[in-house]
Amino acid sequence: MSGEGNGVVTGGDRRHSPETRPMTSSTVTVATSQQRLRLNPNKDHKPESYEDLELEFSPAIFSSLERYLPPNMLGVGRNEKVNFMREILVKYLPLGERNRAQRHREYRQKIMSNYQPLHREIYIIHPLTFFTPAFLKAIGDNSEEGYRSIMSEPSPGIFTFEIFQPRFCELLLSEVENFEKWVTEAKFRIMRPNTMNKFGAVLDDFGLETMLEKLMENFVRPISKVFFPEVGGSTLDSHHGFVVEYGKDRDVDLAFHVDDSEVTLNVCLGKQFSGGELFFRGVRCDKHVNTGSHPEEIFDYCHEPGRAVLHRGRHRHGARATTSGHRINLLLWCRSSVFREMKKYQKDFSNWCGECLHNKKERQQQSIASTKSELLRKEGE
Repeated sequence: MSGEGNGVVTGGDRRHSPETRPMTSSTVTVATSQQRLRLNPNKDHKPESYEDLELEFSPAIFSSLERYLPPNMLGVGRNEKVNFMREILVKYLPLGERNRAQRHREYRQKIMSNYQPLHREIYIIHPLTFFTPAFLKAIGDNSEEGYRSIMSEPSPGIFTFEIFQPRFCELLLSEVENFEKWVTEAKFRIMRPNTMNKFGAVLDDFGLETMLEKLMENFVRPISKVFFPEVGGSTLDSHHGFVVEYGKDRDVDLAFHVDDSEVTLNVCLGKQFSGGELFFRGVRCDKHVNTGSHPEEIFDYCHEPGRAVLHRGRHRHGARATTSGHRINLLLWCRSSVFREMKKYQKDFSNWCGECLHNKKERQQQSIASTKSELLRKEGE
C-alpha cells in the first residue's frame, strides 16, 4: 500500500465496513411488505418538521425519508407518516441498534435541555454572513463553469475553495469551545464523532443539525450534483456533522481510512498550526478498499483556515501529525440513500473506483492483444 498505514480503517461507530455498517436513514430505501418507498425523492414536496415529537430516531431521519413516501402517503396526517416510516426503520434496524438509537436520542435530549448556546445566530443559515461572496455567486449561477471559477482541482476528484467568512469560523470555534467548557463543568460524558477521533464533538448533537442539513441541501448538493453524480451527488439526503481537533493534548494524526459518506466536506476553521496535511491515495469501492495506490493517485494537501476540501467519501485519506499549534476542522459527511440501495446491485464501479477502472483497462488491453494475435495467426496461415 502506498502511503501511511497497513490498510484502510473502516471499523468503529461511524466508519463501518459494508457488512457491519448500521442501518440509518441513508441506507433505507425499500419498504414494508405492503407498500414501497419511491426510488427517487419527490423534490417538490416540502417535508414536515418532527422536532417536537418524542421519537426513537432522530427527527431529521423522518424529514429526510418523507420525500420518498409513496404519493398516497404525502397528504395524510403527520402521525400516520411517522408510523409508516417507523415500521420501515424498525424492520431494517437490529434490536441492538434500536437500543443504541434510543440511548442517543436520550443523550441529545439531555444536552438540549441543559446546554445554553453562546451564538444563536449560527444555528440558522444566514448566507450573506456565513459564506464568501464568490462562493454565493457560484451557488447562484449553479453551473460547472461557475463552480470551477472559484475552485482548484489539484488532483482528480479533489476540489478546494474558499467557503466561509472569517467571522463565521470565529463564531463556530467559539461555540464549540463553549460547548466543551459546559461538558467539562457539568461532568457530562460526551460522545465523540467516531472511534478514531478522541477529541472533537458532533455538532448535530447540540442543536446545529438543522443548519448543517440546509448546508448540505442548498450548498453541498448542488456542487456534488455537478462533480460527483456517479456516487449519488444529486440525491444526498442525510448527513453527519462534527468537528475534530488536533494538536498538543489533542489528537495528533488520523490513520488511513475512508468515510461513511458519499461526499465529504472538510473545512479548516483554524487556528494557528503547522503540519496536519491530508494525504489522499485513490478512490476505492468496498472490494478494492485495501489495494495499492497508483502513482497518479498520490496527493498531499495542506490545510488553510477558511478553505474547504470536497471529495468522495470513498477517496482514501488520512492526516499527518499536527506538529505545533491547534487545528480544528469542520467535517460534513453527506450520504445518499438512493445510491446506497442501487450500489447493492452493481458489481463494476469503474466509473469511480480507481482499481475497478484499472482492471477494466487491463482486460480491454488483453482482449485487444488476443484479437490481434488471432488475426496475425490467421493471416500467417
